Amino acid sequence: MRTVAIIPARGGSKGLKNKNIYPLSGLPLLAWSVKQALAAIHVDRVFVTTDDPDIAGVALTYGAEVIDRPGEISGDKATSESAISHALEVISRKYGVEPETVVFLQATSPLRKQGDIDRAIELFRSEGADSLISVTRADDLTIWEQRNGAWASVNFDYRNRGMRQDRPSQYIENGSIYMFTPEVLRKFNNRIGEKLSAYPMEFWQTWEIDTIEEIDLVEYYMRKKGLAGND
Repeated sequence: MRTVAIIPARGGSKGLKNKNIYPLSGLPLLAWSVKQALAAIHVDRVFVTTDDPDIAGVALTYGAEVIDRPGEISGDKATSESAISHALEVISRKYGVEPETVVFLQATSPLRKQGDIDRAIELFRSEGADSLISVTRADDLTIWEQRNGAWASVNFDYRNRGMRQDRPSQYIENGSIYMFTPEVLRKFNNRIGEKLSAYPMEFWQTWEIDTIEEIDLVEYYMRKKGLAGND
């Protein structure tokens, strides 16, 4: 069991009720990430950690193994790291072995192309990384923030904008794919370690589902990019 995919999917979402199993392009939202993980040739096992029996039922229906997530790490303020740490403990007890690599997928970010997970794993291995994030380029975004009641440009100098193509490339952590070794999680209690790699994705893959308004948007891209037919 060299590489496992773990998908945290708790119940009780606030912005969109039953978000993790909300219908998306004909399947429960969670099912897309489960199917994508199962299709990855470099992933040995796929686990969903959840506190919700309905989510567990969906996970089992689509082929994942289920880990019961304790209530104390299932609330609004519980971190994904705590859920994954618990899942790794359960996996170790059940199978007597600790995986080398964890692929952490967010169920709310289903816009993954066929092969994205495998290519990310190959990049992680080839670079000898201990952690990986998926990213999208943000070259066209000019970001501002308020500082002491005044507006300030963050990722560019408004006094000297220059040409877009001349600015340094900057990237958004898009939340679709994370990867790390169990040792990183133990040492830092964080998904990011000391040797980070970044897997580039297209900008449209940045969109995720947190509210009802984003369902139509994500479904549009799934149809336009043929993702529903790839799984």
